[in-house]
Amino acid sequence: MTALTLSTAAASGLRADAIVIGVAKGAKGPVVAPGAEAVAKAYDGSLAGVLETLGASGAEGEVTKLPAPSGFKAPLVVAVGLGPEPGKDANGAPFDAEALRKAAGSAARALTGAKKAAFALPVGDASDVAAIGEGVLLGAYSFDTYKEAAPKNARSGNGNGKAPLAEAALLGAKPRDKEHKAALERATAVAEELNRARDLINTPPNDLDPAAFAAIAQAAAKEHGIKVQVLDEKALEKGGYGGILGVGAGSASGPRLVKLSYTSSKAKKHLAFVGKGITYDSGGISLKPAGHNETMKCDMSGAAAVFAAVISAARLGLEVNVTGWLALAENMPSGSATRPGDVLRMYSGKTVEVLNTDAEGRLVLADALWAASQEKPDAVVDVATLTGAMVLALGSRTFGIMANDDAFRSAVHEAAEEVGEPAWQMPLPEHLRKGMDSPTADIANMGERMGGGLVAGLFLREFVGEGITWAHLDIAGPAFNEGGPFGYTPKGGTGTAVRTLVRLAELTASGDLG
Repeated sequence: MTALTLSTAAASGLRADAIVIGVAKGAKGPVVAPGAEAVAKAYDGSLAGVLETLGASGAEGEVTKLPAPSGFKAPLVVAVGLGPEPGKDANGAPFDAEALRKAAGSAARALTGAKKAAFALPVGDASDVAAIGEGVLLGAYSFDTYKEAAPKNARSGNGNGKAPLAEAALLGAKPRDKEHKAALERATAVAEELNRARDLINTPPNDLDPAAFAAIAQAAAKEHGIKVQVLDEKALEKGGYGGILGVGAGSASGPRLVKLSYTSSKAKKHLAFVGKGITYDSGGISLKPAGHNETMKCDMSGAAAVFAAVISAARLGLEVNVTGWLALAENMPSGSATRPGDVLRMYSGKTVEVLNTDAEGRLVLADALWAASQEKPDAVVDVATLTGAMVLALGSRTFGIMANDDAFRSAVHEAAEEVGEPAWQMPLPEHLRKGMDSPTADIANMGERMGGGLVAGLFLREFVGEGITWAHLDIAGPAFNEGGPFGYTPKGGTGTAVRTLVRLAELTASGDLG
């Protein structure tokens, strides 16, 4: 993990491999952003023109490298695009947190192999410090655990044998300022846990079955003083968790339900987070077609996000009780697998006719949602790579939010947008519920094909306890990036929803949520 420091040192005198500056897209060409005044002055005011000559425009994520000016101890200047030049806010910082986060991430990735870089990006207040720090830590991430040339001095490498950026000094941030220090500490805790979620998502399914995931959760819980309970096959059978057992029935690796409980002596509210943890999804007997299996190790991204969020809450010492439920199973076809047409009796007592074994995520979530409801939390949020329909609706970078309470759905959306996670509010149309009526059971796990993401949300709502506020995040699109990296988002597992869940916990702790 890249080490972060706050520094008031002058850019010219800092020993580093590079100095990172921001460039905005102005009406007449690139504009050097605040924070880089000393660098611009050293170019005798011609820096913007030099950058334009080199092809820079200031577009978001654009990276341009040029030799540092005479007299600087760093040999290289890295100019990173911040996007369109906006008007200044009340604090004099002209760029929002997400623009800074993306720019810092792009620069950190471009500096793979460097030992130290100074980030001279715009810093107006502590929120800017947090955004830049988060962007650096998330942008420097990649996954090299299984590569022979993985760097020895890093947990994660970058696919080319070079270690990630080792150290980043944030210029303009004050080491003795309590707010700046606190912002950096928060950014570090959340980014480290989000990157741990990415590691889990990227781990091949032969090394991350339900038992292995549960063991990782147990170790992390012990480290951070979190109470943990793991239900194995025998305990699940004794408890009547028919949904989780039904999904895991075809695999040689048995399912698990993991409960992580973080408690604060000052807490007045209790949140429950529920994560879909299908460590590999073949589709079961309703086997996925060729070309749809290769990335299905990511089908536990919801559980990874919940796991990371609970650990983050503990590390931040938030004054709210947070319980995480990881519904873990491997969905495989075999002689013991659940068949289309089978009926499962769920933990709630309801029966479900399984029409498609590839609609398995809602089955494990149903049991976990009912278990979470028994503790009567103030709100429940589930996170899942649930439906391809949501990807068709919102694309690969935006997740959908459904809820049984309009105000809570809006609050979740606002929290997501605040931390830079694109999301969109989706409805739960009552007329779609009828499509899940079953002549054999209380409900079927499939309904109308059109609006399939909304149908899945309606199914989950059936298993939320009466009177409990609930939201469902379908992260099927952004959870796993199959394209090239961008901003602070790597190729592969992204850790989507971790920051939204942490922000919800913070808002609940402060009494500012809904």
